[in-house]
Amino acid sequence: MLKANELSKSYKEVKALSGISLKVKKGELYGLLGPNGAGKSTCINILSSLIKPDSGEVFYDGKSLSDNRKYCRQILGVVPQEIALYEDLSAFENLMFWGKLYGIKGKALETKIDELLKMLGLFDRRKHKVKTYSGGMKRRINIAAALLHDPEIVFMDEPTVGIDPQSRNLIFEVIEQLHAKGLTMIYTTHYMEEAERLCDRIGIIDEGKIFREGTLAELRKASSIKEEIKLKFSNPEKNELIDLKEKHEQNLIVNEHQLVLSSNQSDVDLPLLIQGCLASHLKIENISISNVNLESIFLELTGKSLRD
Repeated sequence: MLKANELSKSYKEVKALSGISLKVKKGELYGLLGPNGAGKSTCINILSSLIKPDSGEVFYDGKSLSDNRKYCRQILGVVPQEIALYEDLSAFENLMFWGKLYGIKGKALETKIDELLKMLGLFDRRKHKVKTYSGGMKRRINIAAALLHDPEIVFMDEPTVGIDPQSRNLIFEVIEQLHAKGLTMIYTTHYMEEAERLCDRIGIIDEGKIFREGTLAELRKASSIKEEIKLKFSNPEKNELIDLKEKHEQNLIVNEHQLVLSSNQSDVDLPLLIQGCLASHLKIENISISNVNLESIFLELTGKSLRD
């Protein structure tokens, strides 16, 4: 549905994007994961036609964005990082204003507004002025404004920054509902747990470049970082652990009452290890697995912490 080829953008001497290319399929939820200043917002602004790239091109359903800007804007919804609402108007009045800009009128617009406000948990506050809302409530109205015209693809630029846990969880639930209905979304975040929970595929971005992309499973598999399996036993004899270590095909570390195994496939290695323990009559007290997460993958690829 979306294809971007070699997008580059500079602001004076600052290189915001350095030849980014990506593809997003219809119905996919694609995440751009990276720290502040990585180029996420610049990328979203180019993809959503808000700014033009210095070079490169964007296509929607095979149509060039530069040649079909009006058509592309009709199928796009944008949730900006900054709140884009009128503080002295109510939520209902804000959405009426934005809906009319999209060309929606009358009863159809009112019905759509009510539907979105109910979905986002704000129907009972629809007549209250936005300036009385919490940050999380304002962000939810921001999302509603982007959905008024039933877009085919929605861009969400850090939609949960600086909000309360209740609003954050509600936004997650709404995004999951929209995803289940087949809406195509591009979601930017610097929170790894959001990308892990929500996204079908993830592009790891920093310094204007996408270092790697794929599903969470693909990113873990491509990483040189291994999972760590720890088995703790109830008062084993040390020689029993050493015997098991020697029998096991992979390298095991004996550490007091524990065995530690570095693994690329814990789902395969753990059952084999348990089977070996049972055959040796070792009583397992506890099993823990340290998974490879996006934080560690990001550090491996970029040499810095995700939240630097």
